[in-house]
This record gives sequence, C-alpha cells and structure tokens, in this order.
Amino acid sequence: MAIFVVHEHHARNLHFDFRLEIKGVLKSWAVPKGPSMNPSEKRLAILVEDHPLDYASFEGIIPEGSYGAGRVLVWDKGEFEIKEGSLKDKKMIIELKGKKLKGFFSLFALKGQKKNWLLVKRK
Repeated sequence: MAIFVVHEHHARNLHFDFRLEIKGVLKSWAVPKGPSMNPSEKRLAILVEDHPLDYASFEGIIPEGSYGAGRVLVWDKGEFEIKEGSLKDKKMIIELKGKKLKGFFSLFALKGQKKNWLLVKRK
C-alpha cells in the first residue's frame, strides 16, 4: 500500500490536487471540480509537477508572488493500491481507502493527451 492525499487548494481558482505516492514521489493532478463519489461524474484531472512525499501532510499558506499562492488544506488522505494498469500505461484502476474517497476509481489519460486525464469513480 502507498499513500494518497487530496489537497483543497485556494489559489487563483479553487481546485483540488489529487496526489498518489508512486516511485518515491507524489504524482499530482489538479482536479478543478474535485473528485466525485458519483460514477456518472467524470472529473478532468490535469497532470502537474511531482511533489516530494513530505508534501502529503502540508497545510498552510503559499505566499503571494509564489507559484500556487493561496491556502492549502488536506481534504482527504489514506492509502491506495493500483489494481490494474500503470502510470506508464497512462491508465490505472486504483482502490482508495480514505475518509471521504473509498472504493475503486479509474484514472486515465485522454486519447492523444499528455496532461489531460479523467478521474472517475467505478460502479
């Protein structure tokens, strides 16, 4: 098992940062509307830069003038496991064991896209 964290990020626009511990870093996606537990709601997840593992517990204010300036809160956290696929394949089925996010999710890149992915709760 590895960790996951979702940060609620009050930057220029409110969004949620979905982070998975993979190969010693937090692979990160910005999810504008936040993750959903409703399988009929597909959420855009934009692949962004990796973050160090110790960022998983970060809460606070990123100062004005800095990249991502604004307030950051831990919205959810827990453990996850990749059940199928891989980051390299750009498609994964993951099981999340958090306080808010529980169960199986698909996370996959849109066809022909490098940064645009979808995060979808599985039925």
